[in-house]
Amino acid sequence: MTDGQRVVVVRPGGSYQGAQGFTYGAGASAATVGARQVCLNVLPMPPGARARAHFHRGIETIAYLLEGRCAVYHGADLAERSEMVAGEQMFLPPDTPHAPSNESAAPCIWLVVHASGSDQDGIVLLPELDAALAARLAGGAAPSSSPQHSPA
Repeated sequence: MTDGQRVVVVRPGGSYQGAQGFTYGAGASAATVGARQVCLNVLPMPPGARARAHFHRGIETIAYLLEGRCAVYHGADLAERSEMVAGEQMFLPPDTPHAPSNESAAPCIWLVVHASGSDQDGIVLLPELDAALAARLAGGAAPSSSPQHSPA
């Protein structure tokens, strides 16, 4: 152990409201364990829920879909759509706009890792992309689907 940090176990039950529009299960983060460079949180999404469009300024994100199915709209105008199933991971480079959307009839659960002490660090909400995506989906014009799977 260095510079005052210590091993800490995070028990389930803690939660917080994120700017993205969801109540998260609090995991290891600056708030819970004093983490500085990484955090992990749990994102449960009920059927029909969609996150507010956002990006994390200068912060990489990895999202692992633990349960269910979920679409993730991403890219400059949220023009890309990746359909995720349980067991898959998505890497989002820094500053990449995204909005997960549970379009299934069942809940889904994500484990989300950010290269920062909090998933709220560097968050930039994009209400103009929320409006554009809602209008596009209401009109039936879905963004292009382009899963970018890496070889196993």
